[in-house]
Formats: sequence, C-alpha cells, structure tokens
Amino acid sequence: MLTREDDIDVHALRRQGWTISAIARHLGHDRKTIRAYLNGRQAGVRAPAGPDGFAPFVDYCRARLSEDPHLWAMTLFDEVTALGFDRAYSTFTRQLRARRLRPACESCAPARGRPAAIIDHPPGEETQFDWVELPDPPIAWAAAGYQGKAFLLVGALAHSGRWRGVLCSSMDQPHLIDALHRVAAALGGLTRNWRFDRMATVCHPASGRVSASFAAVAKHYGISVAICPPRRGNRKGVVEKANHTAAQRWWRTLPDDVTPEQAQASLDRFCASRGDARLRTVAGRRGSVLTHACAEHLAPLPAPFPAVLTAERKVSAQALVAYRGNFYSVPPELTGTTVTVAHRLGAPAIDISTAPAAGRLPTVLARHQLATDGAGVLVRDHGHVIALETAALAAFSTAAPHRRKQRIPPGPAAQAAADHLRQSATSAARGDQVVIDLAAYDRAARGRNTLR
Repeated sequence: MLTREDDIDVHALRRQGWTISAIARHLGHDRKTIRAYLNGRQAGVRAPAGPDGFAPFVDYCRARLSEDPHLWAMTLFDEVTALGFDRAYSTFTRQLRARRLRPACESCAPARGRPAAIIDHPPGEETQFDWVELPDPPIAWAAAGYQGKAFLLVGALAHSGRWRGVLCSSMDQPHLIDALHRVAAALGGLTRNWRFDRMATVCHPASGRVSASFAAVAKHYGISVAICPPRRGNRKGVVEKANHTAAQRWWRTLPDDVTPEQAQASLDRFCASRGDARLRTVAGRRGSVLTHACAEHLAPLPAPFPAVLTAERKVSAQALVAYRGNFYSVPPELTGTTVTVAHRLGAPAIDISTAPAAGRLPTVLARHQLATDGAGVLVRDHGHVIALETAALAAFSTAAPHRRKQRIPPGPAAQAAADHLRQSATSAARGDQVVIDLAAYDRAARGRNTLR
C-alpha cells in the first residue's frame, strides 16, 4: 500500500512521461501496485479482505440506537446474534464506532458545543447561588458535624462576577437561610433577584414553583426568586465558574490542621485577594472584579430571617459543648451525653437542650450569650463551674492504685461469705440423703393419733 506522498509522486512522474516500469523501479514497488494506483486506488485506504459481514445489520442497529441511544452494546449484540450475525463482539463494537451508529442523546448531552445566547446582566440585577459538595474534610471536623463531606454555598454577582462562599455542615433550609444572609452580607447587599437551580429547599424540583417556607424568606429580604430551567448550567454560569474555582484553587490545597472557622477565614481572604483582583471586560470596559462590583448599587441587608439552626454535640469531660469555634458550659452530670444546640438567627443567645425523645419536648439545660465564630472563647455559667468543681472533688481519691503483682488475700468479709457458702452446701448435702432407718419413722409416729 502506498502512502499519500508516494501516490502523489506516482501521478506526477506519470504525467511527466515516465513508464510504469520506471516509476516502479524508482519508488521500489511492484508494477501492478503502481498500475492500480494510477487506475484509481485511494492511498491510505485498505481494500476489504472479504465481504462485509456487518452491512446487512446496519439498518437494524441504526434504528434500535435511534429509539434508545443508551441501549447497551451487549444487549444489541444479543439481538443481532439472534438475527444471524456470526462475528465476535469486538468486531461488532468496532463496526458501531466506525460507522457512528449511536446518536448523541440531546437530553443527556452536556452544554458544551451547543449554541449559547448572550445573557445581559445589568448591575444590581441578579445574584446566583449554588451548593458545592466538598469531599474529604479534615477528620477533626467530625466533632463540628461535618460527616464525610462539607458543603459550600457560593453566591456570585452576575454583573461583576464577584463571589463569596460560606461553609456549612448541612444543606437543610435553616443552614441555607443562614448561609444566604452571610453571603449577601459579604457581597455588600442585596440584588433584585436571587437565582437558584432546582434545589428542594427553595422550590419543588419537579415543577420549579417556590415552596411556601422559602416564600417567607424571599418576602423578608424583599427579593424575587428565579429558578433555572432543568439541565441548563449555562443559565447560572457565573456561579458555576466560581464553584470550580473554589473547589480547585482553595479546597484542594486546604491543610488538615485547620478548624472550620479557620477554613472560612481562609476562604474570605482568598476571595478578597484573588477573586476580587481578577480582570474582566464588562460592557466594553476593562477592570478588576472589585471595580465592576462598585457599580452594582446593592440594596441594604435587613436583619436575618429568624430561622432556627440546630446541631447535635457531645459534652466533653469538662462539661463543655463546642459550637462554631467556641465552648459553652452545661451541668457536669451531662458529661459524655449528646445535647442539641439551637440558635435563632439574629438572636444574641443560644440554647442547649436535651436531645428530643419520642413524645417528649426537649428540656433547655443552659442558655449562653453567643460569642463570635471562631474566637475560641470559653463561655461558662458560674453555677456550672461550682457544680463541676464539686463533682470533681467528690470523685477525687487519695488511695494509691494497685500494683499489677500485688498480693491481696481474701479479707474478713470474703472469708465470712465463704463460711456461709460452705454451711449452705453442707446443709443441702444432708437434706439430700435417703432415710433407710425404720426406727426414725417409729420415733416420728409416736404420740400421734392415727384415728381421726
């Protein structure tokens, strides 16, 4: 088989008047090969070795894959085998790929490659929100409620591209409301619209209608809620790109020895130093994200929506409960138990109560003033301090611990108990003997009147 370069030389030399024999000697090929390429054989195309055994089944495979683009090749192979296909499975899959018989499923195809319209984002019009699941948090975060993964709510201003994120241990609605308020505060205020995908804490995923519980949140903040159409990631592409940046540039390099509060501070520094310094061209004007964000003209933020955050915590040996980087005291008898920490957003205090049981309301055990997140403050009630010291002193003992090879024989109490056991065993043994002396019966019967 000739290469394309040799094929070009063959035709060029033939046009110059060379004979086939001369061209064959010059290129080092057989004369029949040179004649075949001069008669129309295509360079780089190998002639089939025999009849095409797959050709009769092309129409059937094309029809089946048009009906079901996700049909397994093995399932289709079973069908064509029953229809008479006698080649191997590897030959069958190779023919499917070579002939491109499997169509692309439009419903499952990614947005890449599709036509994308340019969406206008006026200043102050829209904030886009989305959750990012962050795998493998530091092991020490388990005490703070991060079980196996962390969740980051990212909010991005659609006009300027400025974004901020808040770490959460859960994606339930109270944590969502708290994170929305904190993100909006970090961005500088409120836009006219908040855009979400079809998350169940905001809307009904099937219909896209806003839920009644979140409608109260939207009214509180005075914003409109926009729900993205299903499978339209480009509609909120600003926050999607921020998600990618947060996962790859910040979370990927986060060290293991940081607390959740320190990680949150690290993210805030990253957004302020790296995220706001990015250069973008918006409406034909080149500038940093921070420069474009100054033109957003955001509305002031009201007080937080009064949602109640709850978290389960285990009481330490010092009768302390850890919550958001601080420690709060409880009565010492709760050491080692699990309690529930409740915080109403906007309230200055937190309540620590017993874990709710079936048919019983939780009992509030302590109420403390809420300290700044991550401050490492130890908040203790004076009564709890006195009770803890009393319990610790009562449990204190001056007795020396036993040595491993110390000789300790049975004491008086143990010996008295042993004598009692021996006497009981002797009595039981006597009671079990069988009486075979008839004189004993005679003595027992004397003095008794047998006639009644």
